Amino acid sequence: MLNPDDLVARVRRYDPDADVGLVAKAFDFSLEAHSTQTRASGEPYFSHPLEVAGILTDMRLDAASIATALLHDTVEDTVATLDQIDTQFGAEIAQLVDGVTKLTMLEHVRPTKQSREAENFRKLLLAMSNDLRVLIVKLADRLHNMRTLNFIGSTEKRHRIAAETMDIYAPLAERIGMHAIKDELEDLSFAELNPEARESILGRLEYLRTESGDAIAKITSELERTLSSAGLDATAFGREKRPYSIWRKMERKNISFEQLADVMAFRILVEDDDDCYRALGIVHRAWPMIPERFKDFISTPKPNGYRSVHTTVIGPEKRRIEIQICTRDMNEVAEHGVAAHWQYKDGGAIKESAQQFSWIRQLLEMLEHGGHPEEFLEHTKLEMYQDQVFCFTPKGGLIALPRGATPVDFAYAVHTNVGDTCVGAKVNGRIAPLRTALENGDQIEIMRSSAQTPSPTWLYFVVTGKARSAIRRFVRVQQDQQYVDLGSAIVRRAFEQAGHPLNSKALDRALTVLNLKSEEELYAHVGQGFASGKEVVSIVFPAETERRIPSFVRSAIRRVRADKNVDRAIPIKGLIKGVAVHFADCCHPLPGDRIVGILTEGKGVRIHTIDCEILRSLSSSPERWLDVSWDVGPDSQEVHLGRIKVTLSNEPGSLNALTGVIAKNNANITNLKVSNRSDDFFEFLVDVEVRDVKHLTGMIAALRADDGIHKVDRVRA
Repeated sequence: MLNPDDLVARVRRYDPDADVGLVAKAFDFSLEAHSTQTRASGEPYFSHPLEVAGILTDMRLDAASIATALLHDTVEDTVATLDQIDTQFGAEIAQLVDGVTKLTMLEHVRPTKQSREAENFRKLLLAMSNDLRVLIVKLADRLHNMRTLNFIGSTEKRHRIAAETMDIYAPLAERIGMHAIKDELEDLSFAELNPEARESILGRLEYLRTESGDAIAKITSELERTLSSAGLDATAFGREKRPYSIWRKMERKNISFEQLADVMAFRILVEDDDDCYRALGIVHRAWPMIPERFKDFISTPKPNGYRSVHTTVIGPEKRRIEIQICTRDMNEVAEHGVAAHWQYKDGGAIKESAQQFSWIRQLLEMLEHGGHPEEFLEHTKLEMYQDQVFCFTPKGGLIALPRGATPVDFAYAVHTNVGDTCVGAKVNGRIAPLRTALENGDQIEIMRSSAQTPSPTWLYFVVTGKARSAIRRFVRVQQDQQYVDLGSAIVRRAFEQAGHPLNSKALDRALTVLNLKSEEELYAHVGQGFASGKEVVSIVFPAETERRIPSFVRSAIRRVRADKNVDRAIPIKGLIKGVAVHFADCCHPLPGDRIVGILTEGKGVRIHTIDCEILRSLSSSPERWLDVSWDVGPDSQEVHLGRIKVTLSNEPGSLNALTGVIAKNNANITNLKVSNRSDDFFEFLVDVEVRDVKHLTGMIAALRADDGIHKVDRVRA
């Protein structure tokens, strides 16, 4: 175990002006605070903060960070308080310790494991947004915990810690460019989560070494000789890729170990940017390059600050090898990421303001808009986890996005308002669907309209956390308001039918019984289907709870009669489909159909046609039935989904006749499926977008008039 003199000596080696008195003082304070504690390994607990401090000295961090590492567990695990830290070590150290401390007390009464993990990470992000040293110390803390994970007796606990490390801390290390820590965290987690696979890969690597001898040394020597012969001062070194990196590539490309051609990677270090490209030319003249394996991260750096030129060649020993070419400064950033940005002036540490850490601000923007902790954690993982593609704005601006990103993700990356008003996109000058997966080098132009709002369907294909967060936020706000509007209409109709006036005084009893705070909350409660209008009436007027419930048939008839009471129906107006109102897939109701609404708990209202067979199974809960009506003007261009079954003669041109007639009737096919086939006829189920029943029946009549179309019927189930 390190002693204080050793630790101070380490710090002085890279920072002669460091406040080593602060480090020694933190050493003594932590040693005394943890004096009676031991770890699962049986070692004194103090060995853990000391090892964390040692990891940070390898990264050449400032004295404040080293002191924080020594103190980071004292507030949580000992009787020491944050006020004591503040008094003895100052506000800077106290803030760092507070940010790193494991936060277990949550606002939730009974949080799930997932929400606890999400909330802890949320608080960590807030702390590190003020000072990234919080994250660096946290990563060093997690690294030492993973190195000693085998001493924990509970398999479940080890798996939970390893999974959390793989999901959160390794991607975080990668996002701030700390690849050395990222690689070790991943490999240690892999050893716990999939030990058989790791041992298998290690065995194959050992066999490869036995067969090939010291291939890395031979190739490294040949690289340096070739570069030196061309007059370039360069240093080369190589390494085997880590087991988890190999496993992930096998899994991603669906290939076996034997099919991998680049289990070794080599790095060439030179003095400046120009030498990087000189080295690249020398390597390509000496050995043939593999097409589509060249990447230039010097001209387009990764968001975490990583800069290098990558190429793959058939190199020495006739092996396919991956080569990374960078300067020595770039190599320092590649290994230590943000830690490499620390400089020492006048005994203090200052941080470079690096644009590549703007992703933290984007995550904080998500925090400001609320949502569940689990949802925030999902967005964060999306932001951190995926490989990057680089796309350009029409003016040449560079936008980095996760692989698989779409024009909608691009729009939100430019600005939230651009995403909210996106109606279309041009990719490399051509109009493309919004779900198009973008490629490296694509130039994107977003088309906008002030009348546009985010569509809930975008959630099916966007991949960035920022886009998902913004879309969900819009849907959530719209949903809340629609539930209120819907619930208000339901309660108002229920009171009218019961012959009672609706006012705030009448609703006070319902608010008390249902434990709700306001009329708006009550309406939302009803709109979501947690209570019916009749139930609210029965709470306000208990004497009416024994009223006879109409039978299934009578309730159905009452809901569709076209008499003077039709104004009691609740209009479906201005509601976003799939938010508070859902149209049933079993009967595909269209404007003009006689319809009924069924309140579904937690989901709002589902609209059925009155003759839908599924309604019979719902007859036991008539209090959930709502009298609803269409409120669609004659000039409305809103489309709805109708379904038809078409039988076509098995002859050339029949399908063309079908699609042609549909197009001539200004309808749009959204789905087409062969439901039956024979030598003579084919049966198709066709989903079409139409305005109303009249539009659909007119189209069906036109289809029946065509000789090539044998039979057409509307599908109601």
